[in-house]
Amino acid sequence: MRIEYCVLRTTHDAIRNTINVNASKVVHIPVLAETLAEQINLPPDGVMVDATIGQGGHSLLFGKILGPGGVIIGLDVDSTAIRSAQSILKGLVCKVILVHSNFAQITEQIRKQGIEQVDFILADLGVSSAQLADVEVGLSFQTNMPLDMRIDKRLKTTAADIVNTADEKSLADLIYKFGQDRASRRIARFIVQKRRAEPITTTGQLAAIVCKALQRPGQKPKRRIHPATRTFQALRIAVNNELENLKKLLASAPQLLKKNGFIAVISFHSLEDRLVKSDFKKNQSQGIYRVITKKPIAPTRQEIAANPRARSAKLRIAQKLVE
Repeated sequence: MRIEYCVLRTTHDAIRNTINVNASKVVHIPVLAETLAEQINLPPDGVMVDATIGQGGHSLLFGKILGPGGVIIGLDVDSTAIRSAQSILKGLVCKVILVHSNFAQITEQIRKQGIEQVDFILADLGVSSAQLADVEVGLSFQTNMPLDMRIDKRLKTTAADIVNTADEKSLADLIYKFGQDRASRRIARFIVQKRRAEPITTTGQLAAIVCKALQRPGQKPKRRIHPATRTFQALRIAVNNELENLKKLLASAPQLLKKNGFIAVISFHSLEDRLVKSDFKKNQSQGIYRVITKKPIAPTRQEIAANPRARSAKLRIAQKLVE
């Protein structure tokens, strides 16, 4: 089914209307969508790259204001997400190109489509609700799942591989570097002790080990988050090479954006946000970007109430100033 294209009053009105009408159709609620609508104006024939297409929520919103001459290129390492996005976006009148690819290859994938430059690059770095619930992905400690964590199943190394083979120091360094957990050495020690008795193969096993490592006799837990959160984050980052891939995306953007084009990144932890902040600041000092968000934009209380997963989101936006 195709939706007939009509001239909408403004980009902002179009996207706000789409949020209201389509919120129930998208399992993963797009974070900070209305804020993006207020900051980004796409021409009807614009080219947008959704570097993390997910289930198509953000692209659906922006696709509503693109006409037949507009193009959305959606990338994702999750083949299931690609199929979901295809279903969600099928009614748009703009051209939609979906590619099973990591955004680290953004330049190569855009060039394959015969496109040199684009108007807008968006990267929502969050893990989707569908991915957290997917037993085959193995990201959640709320449910006992195989300890995998590969969002891209083409990758070879799983979280179980790391947990069961890395030496204690390497494990502690990984948990501290990517999880920022000060108890990383103690957690690593408990993991190594436990795996001597039996391999650690499920998320439930690992979460229980971390909880035990952080349990102090006679002390009440002070953590506002689950004790295993940082360890799971560290392993997910390592398995999917997330920070290195983000660096490649940020390095590619200045050459891919048209003059006055935008790049917007939604991050969910300080390691990602720090990389984005540093890159935008560097490009601004060189006269390439104008940083629109002097400070990262966070979700409102109303958005967090409607979508609790949005609570740690931070949005940064920059605009390219030169040809």
